[in-house]
Amino acid sequence: MATEAGLKKVRVSAMNAVHDLAVLVARDEGLFQKQGLDVEILSTPGTSQINADQQALKLDIFDRTMESIYNTGGVDQYRMCEWGVMKRTVEAVSNGQRPAKIVALGAAMSKMAIITGPKSRIYEPEQLKNTPVAVSPFNGSHFTTLKMLEGFIRKEEIQITNAGTMRERLEAVRQGEVAAGNFYEPWISVAQKQGFRILMESHSTRSEAASDELDGPTLAAMFRAEAVAAELINANPSKYAHYFLSEVQGLLEPAEFHGWRLLYGPPAPYTRQRFDDTYSWMLGYPELVEPGSNYETVVDNRAWE
Repeated sequence: MATEAGLKKVRVSAMNAVHDLAVLVARDEGLFQKQGLDVEILSTPGTSQINADQQALKLDIFDRTMESIYNTGGVDQYRMCEWGVMKRTVEAVSNGQRPAKIVALGAAMSKMAIITGPKSRIYEPEQLKNTPVAVSPFNGSHFTTLKMLEGFIRKEEIQITNAGTMRERLEAVRQGEVAAGNFYEPWISVAQKQGFRILMESHSTRSEAASDELDGPTLAAMFRAEAVAAELINANPSKYAHYFLSEVQGLLEPAEFHGWRLLYGPPAPYTRQRFDDTYSWMLGYPELVEPGSNYETVVDNRAWE
């Protein structure tokens, strides 16, 4: 579909700024337009927005706002944590949902941190053995918590729980309702400002998903624009702090946002080796993903063909 100006219209979703910043910057800096695209970004609730509701935390992932909009054709492309996209792509068919394919390893290398309260007596990851850590189920904070803690305690000793949105989660940690929680920016900055303790943190990469209706050349143009956006962000992250400050509505001043945690790179093909490693790891936790899938049915690197 082309607009009157001759630009191809594409509708994508965006939730939390840290995960979708390359897309937001590509739009606002005119990078998509330079690639011949008119990209409309549909904002959907994510756990980072200070006024977010519980829709983004429903246990049935296909009942969440973003998935519902995708399933009804409202958007044709989205990005989430690598494992979350894997789960949604693998399970869409068996759950009667609109199919999608993994079409790239995405631009955002989002920092995730396990944080405990200012008065906590937890000082190291080993102390989280058999202790629930607050996460967003089947989203990046869930998967990265498992990944990070596996290096310190046995899998069967790792426990996670749902304590709500980022704001609700931070308050639950503060009040001692949970011992620790997983957060990303701008909430890591908020937590540090308020005296919380970071136990450990790690980057995690997004994956890009798309419907079959979105052709390879269009995806390639989108990814070229996102690659340029990644360079702009890395060169001057403070320029883009306003995307994050708006999510926390007054809890941070510009100088209090730790933009040095932001890291972005060019989207890349999702390789067979990457699929095998990621899918095999997820199968090690029965609740994370359904078995029986394969690279050919899940991945389509058509942007590079």
